[in-house]
Amino acid sequence: MSSNYNLAILCSNLFAVLLLLVNPTVGELVQQQPLILKYHNGELLKGHLTVNLLWYGTFTPIQRSIIVDFINSLTPSKATTPLPSAATWWKTTENYKGLGSSAPVVGKQILLQDYSLGKYLKNTHLLALASKVNDVASINVILTAKDVTVEGFCSRCGTHGFTRFGKNRIPYIWVGNSETQCPGQCAWPFHQPIYGPQTAPLVAPNGDVGVDGMIINLATLLAGTVTNPFNNGYFQGPVTAPSYEAVSACTGIFGSGAYPGYPGRVITDKSSGASYNAHGVNGRKYLLPAMWDPQSSACKTLV
Repeated sequence: MSSNYNLAILCSNLFAVLLLLVNPTVGELVQQQPLILKYHNGELLKGHLTVNLLWYGTFTPIQRSIIVDFINSLTPSKATTPLPSAATWWKTTENYKGLGSSAPVVGKQILLQDYSLGKYLKNTHLLALASKVNDVASINVILTAKDVTVEGFCSRCGTHGFTRFGKNRIPYIWVGNSETQCPGQCAWPFHQPIYGPQTAPLVAPNGDVGVDGMIINLATLLAGTVTNPFNNGYFQGPVTAPSYEAVSACTGIFGSGAYPGYPGRVITDKSSGASYNAHGVNGRKYLLPAMWDPQSSACKTLV
């Protein structure tokens, strides 16, 4: 069992740290060079993808259903989903040469509510948890509850890597619930950021700041895992320390007109005041980050 690397996704509010690039009175960005994610000719994940969920710690049934519905929303269903949809967001991955279409669906779910490894997890613990399911063509996703501390948590909101089972390599993802630990870092824009402009946070679309924040980070890592599962896919930067992947290249952008500290124009639910930019199955609404689109070499948003 080994891990090629763990890629720490950039916490959403780091976008706000770049405030010096902005004229705060008009919100105009300094012109940047086009961002290009280079393809390193490695294996990508495509086709039918099973996403196994390992729930470490206490999650309510509602919290679990929010995340399960999100993953199942990425695959277009026969039932018409209002646009913009989470499936439309995921479809941008098809623009990555060599990837084609993929259809993530929820597979096994393992409840680990006994905190068998304690409430402080090291990276070695994450690898051990990721090794609990050995399914080829699957992604094992470890989700830690709000009372579980993970090594490096808050300086990172999640990671992805892979474990080995003989000749097989199984990608894994870890995402933590930051509701009580560092919502200003990992649940922005549903919480005021630690740094940058202290504007009013958006209302979480599913009424749960921690879990709606997890959706943003899980979306970021799922796209990163599919387009760069084994550290030789699409990314910018050196192989030993990739800087940006499919969604982390667009950190802090959720709608058009975004700039550091402002997530962009999104949709507001008239009855609840919640902010979202994507519809999902079972009437769900989600706020999903922009994804880098190889066709335009730019960050693509749904709204």
